[in-house]
Amino acid sequence: MTRKTAILGAAAGLALFLAAALLPTLVAGGYAGVMLAGAIFGTPVAATAAVRALVVLGMVGGVTVGAAFFAAAGAAAATAAHALVRAIPERSGAAESA
Repeated sequence: MTRKTAILGAAAGLALFLAAALLPTLVAGGYAGVMLAGAIFGTPVAATAAVRALVVLGMVGGVTVGAAFFAAAGAAAATAAHALVRAIPERSGAAESA
């Protein structure tokens, strides 16, 4: 049951990532790619194929790292919530009738 909970938590984390963090990670990764291209080729950077490839690589890397973080955090949160719910003692039938 814990594995299913972790998978559902990871799916929820990825859904949250798509809703809230996709655009910021694209922007941050693109900025990192531009900074890397500026460090390698010098500033101001020209729009060559190599510079564009570095910017796209930065964007893909940013999205990948962000999605992995959200999936891991969602799985951990779901597993922790599942463990907390299972730690609550169940009531017996005699205690409910009293």
